Amino acid sequence: MSESDKHSRLNKFEKRRKNTKTISIFLIVGAFLLLLLLGIWFFGGGDSETDLTANEEEKSSDFLITEEDDEESGSETENDSSENNSTTDEESKKENESEEDENNSEENEEEQTEPAEPSDDNVEEAYTGNWEPVGTEQEGPHTMNFNDGSQDRIEIKSAASMVTGIPESEMVEWWVGNNGDQKAIATVSHKAETEVYRVFLSWIENEGWQPTKVEILIENDKK
Repeated sequence: MSESDKHSRLNKFEKRRKNTKTISIFLIVGAFLLLLLLGIWFFGGGDSETDLTANEEEKSSDFLITEEDDEESGSETENDSSENNSTTDEESKKENESEEDENNSEENEEEQTEPAEPSDDNVEEAYTGNWEPVGTEQEGPHTMNFNDGSQDRIEIKSAASMVTGIPESEMVEWWVGNNGDQKAIATVSHKAETEVYRVFLSWIENEGWQPTKVEILIENDKK
């Protein structure tokens, strides 16, 4: 065999060996990359699913907490509303009671009376009060007129009803007459005559007849 043939065979062998080595390197690199991708996909994918599940659980937990907070907030709102309504009711009740007390106090002041000297032995009880004039429709200088149906009789009857508590429709006027200058006296009772009253009145110019004293009689001396 000649030297040139040997040299040619050696070159071919060397080339084949280099090609085989290169292919082996590519295969090793390819296998490594494949393993790396598989590892990334396996471990990375698992983490993503875990993260996704964790996120979903966290969202669910947040939703539950929000619902619970809403329920608690609703309960607190209802409780606050109930407390506010209760407070308002109590305040209204106190205001009403206060108004009633004031009204009662005013009524007591209006009806406040004190004992008075009886005018004769036929008086069981006598008292005066802080009564106001009953009011009048009469104008100008006053001339007393005690005839039936006169304005004086109408207004005296109203004044007597005010201080005795007898409704005008249930009142019997036994006697109405003169008791001095611009003064009158009336003997009245309920139709049942359970009590008989003697009412003393004075005329107040432009204001009407003002009761000055009331006597509860032992017996009706005008019957």
